[in-house]
Amino acid sequence: MNDAQRVAGPGRGPHGVPAAIALSPILSARYRSRDLERIRSAAPGARLVMISSEGLADGPVEDVEVLLRGFLSADAFDRVLARTPRLAWIHSATAGVERMLTPASLQRSLVITNARGVFSQPIAEYVLMMILAVSRRLPQLLELQRERTWQPLEGAELGDVTVGVVGLGSIGQAVARLATAFGCRVIATRRRSEAGAAATSEDEPGAVERPAGDLGGARILGPEGLPELLAEADFVVLAAPLTAATENLIDAAALDAMKPGAWLINVARGRLVDERALLRALREGQIGGAILDTFRDEPLPPNSPFYALENAIVTPHTSWSSGRVLDRSVELFCANLRRYSAGEPLHNVVDPAAGY
Repeated sequence: MNDAQRVAGPGRGPHGVPAAIALSPILSARYRSRDLERIRSAAPGARLVMISSEGLADGPVEDVEVLLRGFLSADAFDRVLARTPRLAWIHSATAGVERMLTPASLQRSLVITNARGVFSQPIAEYVLMMILAVSRRLPQLLELQRERTWQPLEGAELGDVTVGVVGLGSIGQAVARLATAFGCRVIATRRRSEAGAAATSEDEPGAVERPAGDLGGARILGPEGLPELLAEADFVVLAAPLTAATENLIDAAALDAMKPGAWLINVARGRLVDERALLRALREGQIGGAILDTFRDEPLPPNSPFYALENAIVTPHTSWSSGRVLDRSVELFCANLRRYSAGEPLHNVVDPAAGY
């Protein structure tokens, strides 16, 4: 247990609950009445304060100890920080926390937790859907249908497909397990490559340690193994967090190292990819194609050249979406609220130095 895990709780409210909890909008949805009831049940006696995406509060925030951060700009976030001197813990409704690691938050040494595990299953299913669609040539078949042309096309069986997973957190692990279940060969890179390194499963709130061997025989490499992964994979899946070390990870050199005909799938962050280099590689046929669910600037403007590329599939940052993610998000937050009130270590504590 590290020091960041020890400082949470007890709160200043009744029986150790937080005196006040601030909630900003999460997952493109309003809080449902049952969500608010679950939060109140997890921290009975705590006052709930609603924070708009612009940082406006519907009540006093001076006694707020906990912030559930969803849609809040960096500027609005810093304004909220300046008005909440008792804030001790921030829970991110997303897995990525790069927008929370502002100088103001780092200076406060706040405990930060994230939504690791909440989105793993729908994102993994999205990735497998796209691998199947490309392998079985669904885009070309749909084009033939529009042209009313009867022309059988040869596809690839997944037993002949190699999937490269860049980043083996909860999302990368879910992709690896699902891909191996479909018969794919999987090669992955992670921060640590030693045999038996613990892998994290997020089927329940909090980190559950599982041996790396549970990943269906995936070959696991360290960061230095990226060129090997790029050279072998038919599909390169980006599932790494955005940090100083991963920004522009897929640049012109990385695209040049990819196997001819391979596809890039980005379900992580747009800034992992040099978009100019990717556009050039797609236009010149240097790689087979790209499936892009996330971009540097979102929403992607209508005049973006990515929309017009025949070898690109663009989706509006929707890989994470399912009917269950909001329930899982609230469940994880409530589990941590109970742990906070009891002074227990929180699930999914982020290491600010690592960025995840």
